[in-house]
Amino acid sequence: MDLFDYSLQSQIKKDAPLADRLRPRTLEEFVGQPHILAAGRLLRRAIQADQLSSLIFFGPPGTGKTTLARIIANTTKAQFLSLNAVLSGVKNIRESIAQAESHRQEQQRRTILFIDEVHRFNKAQQDALLPHVENGTVILIGATTENPYFEVNKALVSRSRIFQLNPLHEEDLGQIIDFALTDRERGFGDLKIQMDADARDHLVRVANGDARAVLNALELAVVTSEPDAGNCRHLDLAVAEESIQKKAILYDKDGDAHFDTISAFIKSLRGSDPDAALYWMAKMVYGGEDPRFIFRRMIIFAAEDVGMADPGALSIVMSAAQAFDYVGMPEGRFHLSEACLYLATAPKSNSGFAFFDALQSVQKEDEGEMPNHLRDANRDKEGFGHGQGYLYPHAYHDHWVPQQYLPMGLQGRVFYQPTEQGYEAGIGDQVARRREAQLAAMLEFSASEGQTQEEQWQGRTLGNTGEILGSIRDYLFASLSLDRQGLILILLDGSGLLLGEALRLVPEGTVYALVDNADEEKSLNKRFLDRDPLLRPVILKVPEQDGVLDLSDLAEKGIRFDAVIGRAVLSRCADKRSVLEQISGLLSPNGVLALAENVPVAGQRLSEYMTDQRLDADLRKRQLEAEEKIYLDGKNSRTNWRSETMLELVRSAGFRLDTHTQTRFLNEVLISSRKIDEWFTLNAGDRASYADQLRTELTLPEIEQIKGVLLNELAGKVVQWKTTWLFFKAVWKKAG
Repeated sequence: MDLFDYSLQSQIKKDAPLADRLRPRTLEEFVGQPHILAAGRLLRRAIQADQLSSLIFFGPPGTGKTTLARIIANTTKAQFLSLNAVLSGVKNIRESIAQAESHRQEQQRRTILFIDEVHRFNKAQQDALLPHVENGTVILIGATTENPYFEVNKALVSRSRIFQLNPLHEEDLGQIIDFALTDRERGFGDLKIQMDADARDHLVRVANGDARAVLNALELAVVTSEPDAGNCRHLDLAVAEESIQKKAILYDKDGDAHFDTISAFIKSLRGSDPDAALYWMAKMVYGGEDPRFIFRRMIIFAAEDVGMADPGALSIVMSAAQAFDYVGMPEGRFHLSEACLYLATAPKSNSGFAFFDALQSVQKEDEGEMPNHLRDANRDKEGFGHGQGYLYPHAYHDHWVPQQYLPMGLQGRVFYQPTEQGYEAGIGDQVARRREAQLAAMLEFSASEGQTQEEQWQGRTLGNTGEILGSIRDYLFASLSLDRQGLILILLDGSGLLLGEALRLVPEGTVYALVDNADEEKSLNKRFLDRDPLLRPVILKVPEQDGVLDLSDLAEKGIRFDAVIGRAVLSRCADKRSVLEQISGLLSPNGVLALAENVPVAGQRLSEYMTDQRLDADLRKRQLEAEEKIYLDGKNSRTNWRSETMLELVRSAGFRLDTHTQTRFLNEVLISSRKIDEWFTLNAGDRASYADQLRTELTLPEIEQIKGVLLNELAGKVVQWKTTWLFFKAVWKKAG
């Protein structure tokens, strides 16, 4: 570059708009997007390690997509090339590819190719680029304001990691304004400017999360304001209002706004919020959406989300749609409004999804033979006996009779589950009673060799431990709203039950998992070995001794998590308060703690399986008292707490309880004699047996007598074993 070129470039840089001059140069200067750039987040780690794969940044204007690309250009050791999809053709792409190939051959360095507005690439441009992304000639970084899953070449998307950038928070925009007013090198720090608080607030509010918009408005306000006698430029509310245009409604009938707004509309209907539903529908109408499209979505909603809770909803919406076609606009808005309000206030049921359960069963399972009495008797009654044995329901009381309708292999299978809403609330008991009778009718048919159909049915349902564990997992995650790019900590999950679910819910985030022994650490690392190194969970072993969990090593890393999730964490620790304090130090402000804790005091007691007549009254009374003392033992931290005490402890540790519930699970268990012997083994070791705990109050002969009763009552029998779990979600209170 000669002196003339240098002078020209310097002048261009000096005359650049404020938004361009203030563009951050490093991650430390970058404002906003903590969900992808805070300490420990995937993208930040990838940039700092210079270990980038192909990326696509997706978000509205002014959120930092191009800026992130420039920061990468400043930090990477790779060659950095930039193209604009609107201004660049196939020739430009081929020239960039040629540079990349030459660079790799001559200097053995990678090339990062940044493409702005990548969604505007036509097929020819995409075809010219794709092979070179596939073979690693270039690492693609694309930026787009449109959803890449719909607007960008699927082959490019499948080879890229998607990061969504959100509109900036108002405090972020305020920080950007303050920086612009004080920075001497790139901003207005050399000028004397007085900006009123209401003017600053107006710019921040109307900018709608767009950093570029707020800086453009600020620049216009500054350069158009005349300094006073003291050479001070006064920016009041009137100046701010003149400097930024009225916020226009964001609605593109062919873009993300279209799909996002209809999504918000449907979710508001589903949430039975008529005010929100009217607002989003009004936004669509104001934005020029076709009212027939809105009606089509409401017709679907009437069947999918209202469904059997109000079977008449479909007819009402169809009538409103037909009336609209007859009347047209603008009066047709009344029909839109009526249909919207009816659906929003109607009872809700999605029991219609039962069809898809049935469809899945048809697709994946052997159905077994169709019962003969269901076959068509009109054609093959004489030759094969088809239809024989069929009971005509109209000939019976209430026009119903119990008989087998499902194939043999599916007897007892339930697809349709009536809700307790609207119309379904009135038929739920009827459906349940008929199902019970149907199962009884099934047992009238011949059983398979060596086993009754009732026994077969029990065998399919017996031992539902997996279902209970799945339910515990689902209860925990149902209360959470996790960002796809979240930073999550799973506590003491050696089985990986919670870890697997977290990884599915935060595919672009980072999940840490703590285990308490080396075998679990090795096992979980091996399980996820085939994942992208940047997407693998971080498995850490933490010491747990004498019921004390030590999280200090993790705290020293300075990472703050969006959510901490665990099962049976506090209940296994003697010093629960210490554990809660350590967890609070790992949470970001307003971070969430979600735990499931077993409540032994509300669980199954062996005495409940015994009838009072089996023991004399005195021994029975003392057995119950001895059993109760198990849960009052101040030295046994695993049993000496109740849900109320646990929740109070959480509050006192500085958390705000958001939700909590206590749920009972019943598991069908076959009790063997060997199991009973285990319960009555004396000196059982670290975890005292049932007999060990009774021994403080009862004599050995009395304990043997109780054992004999349990052997008589339980041995070889299937019983319902009760467990009770406390689920709670708590929010860490923001400092100050």
